[in-house]
Amino acid sequence: MAMRADDLIDRRRLRRKLTFWRVTAFVIVAAALIAFSAWIYGDDFTGQAIDHIAKVKIEGTITEDEELIKRLETIRKSATVKGVILSIDSPGGTTVGGESIYEEVRKLAADKPVVAEVGTLAASAGYMIASAADHIVARKTSIVGSIGVLIQYPDVSGLMDKLGIKLEEVKSSPLKAAPSPFKPTNDDERAMVRKLILDSYDWFVGIVAERRKMTREQAQALADGSIFTGRQALANHLVDAVGGEPEAINWLATKGVDSKLKVVEWKDTERHGLLFSRSMTKAVASALGLPDAGGDIIHELGADRLFLDGLVSVWHP
Repeated sequence: MAMRADDLIDRRRLRRKLTFWRVTAFVIVAAALIAFSAWIYGDDFTGQAIDHIAKVKIEGTITEDEELIKRLETIRKSATVKGVILSIDSPGGTTVGGESIYEEVRKLAADKPVVAEVGTLAASAGYMIASAADHIVARKTSIVGSIGVLIQYPDVSGLMDKLGIKLEEVKSSPLKAAPSPFKPTNDDERAMVRKLILDSYDWFVGIVAERRKMTREQAQALADGSIFTGRQALANHLVDAVGGEPEAINWLATKGVDSKLKVVEWKDTERHGLLFSRSMTKAVASALGLPDAGGDIIHELGADRLFLDGLVSVWHP
């Protein structure tokens, strides 16, 4: 039997309603997924499609960081990044870690103006990275400096004697696997280690002299491991100005960067799944009553410093 006109009209209305609610449901689900992703990943989920000033935080103990190197490289190649602020709060770390980040910052500074903004601390390898910027701003009471290199190792030979433990070893030459925590260091071993340290130290002093426009003698006079307040560092030409982000932006403006541009933090975008993402770790740390700033439980506990290997350029408070 042929459908009546009223039935056809009702069916079409029903189809339109179903289509509307299907589209509405899809939009709601999509919005929920976006909101959930934003909650999990934070600002990393948003893109940077407009001109802006990129901000990169370098915090905690410095080690070789492939993700940070890639992030700096991406910033360098981004057409929307007009200037860069390196926000540094670090006691230092491994010399190789500092060297690799230093070199990447120098590449970045060849294409875009880069300013370092020192927070609480930029010591040792932290200052090494800051010196790669074209301009350094520090707070009046920031801790700056500790220019130097060291190797630290325990001597547990006395404890072994008390416990009746002896170490037997066969090696190809006297300096192999030296120094060792299982026996006292002799003069030859100490001389070898000192040569190693002084070579890296010589390189560190050289980049400070080059980047801060000092004579080598002037740089060496400051490179005795001393730490300085931001005001002292300014007087010693280790930083260029006192202040924070506004002063950093003002300097970028002198390099042709619009001071009205939004400052966008480029965060670590590497994820290790939902359960081990930085955001989830940060939530767990918060539940445990740990500080929220670091976002990494191991980092917050300071345990990362226990596993530094090789030459280190770090200030230990």
